[in-house]
Amino acid sequence: MANLLAGDVGGTTTRLGLFERTAARPRCVATRQFTTLDYPDLPSMIAAFLALEGRTGLSMRAACFGVAGPVNGHRASLTNIPFTVDAGDIARAFGLSGARLLNDLEAMAYALPVLEDAELHVLQPGRPPNTNGRRNVAVLAAGTGLGEAFLHDVDGRYVAVASEGGHADFAARTGREIELLRHLVARFGRAQVEDVLSGRGLVDIHRVCHTGECKAAIDLDDPGAPSAISTAALERRCNGCVATLDLFVEAYGAEAGNLALRTMALGGVFIGGGIAPKILPALSDGAFIRAFRAKAPFDAMLDAVPVKVILANAGLLGAANFCSRI
Repeated sequence: MANLLAGDVGGTTTRLGLFERTAARPRCVATRQFTTLDYPDLPSMIAAFLALEGRTGLSMRAACFGVAGPVNGHRASLTNIPFTVDAGDIARAFGLSGARLLNDLEAMAYALPVLEDAELHVLQPGRPPNTNGRRNVAVLAAGTGLGEAFLHDVDGRYVAVASEGGHADFAARTGREIELLRHLVARFGRAQVEDVLSGRGLVDIHRVCHTGECKAAIDLDDPGAPSAISTAALERRCNGCVATLDLFVEAYGAEAGNLALRTMALGGVFIGGGIAPKILPALSDGAFIRAFRAKAPFDAMLDAVPVKVILANAGLLGAANFCSRI
């Protein structure tokens, strides 16, 4: 019987799901996707979800939501859109004893221990330490923005830790990245990692990598421009778009390596978000992993770290997995 309500509240899309608690991992009973700003608040969206599923009289045991922004107590404001989530409002609206909010990457991290092999694409198998103990794990996800989080091994139990690492300073490594850094500083006053590794980051990289006409004739003001850029690059219809995706992939790999070093994520680094599954050929051609490992004197250590792309909706699953433990 469905008794867990979970959500993955993003800057563009929100996914809601009903789950049943099981021993292995929560079993999904129903899920739907919504455009976040089509609703004034999350309770209105949840009510629409339950009505569409014909479950308005459902008695829910617990609820948990991953939110694309910093969580302050029982409230969270999304970073990239004007949308606020209040756990108290949700609990009162649906007669819950309580509802929990997590940062969206914190929620995604809670999915990592229960993901199946078919839900992952391996970029580097690595050589996990041959011990009975767990090792720290990290996750980063580029989409509307860039999120980062990690699972710390605390006395043999994984505890997720949220961060706002996507808003840290972008560290340029090459001449072209320095050119991009200058462009971003001139445009925004400072350059965040998220200004590079996100949908809008692809658009700004496009501006730097095109000295002439874009052969794919991409309108950078179109909301679909990031997807169009990556598609044109994968189809090799425009050399400037190819260069754009190449820079994006290498910067993504470099930041993944940085996160592995900062968190000592010897248990693995997982790449989530909406962009990665769409550009798997580019992530798999070796450039991402070369940038990931190029951290002398620790390149050999990073060579042993498993690196995998998440293909499943890990944010929703992670929120449900956390919810099942409440």
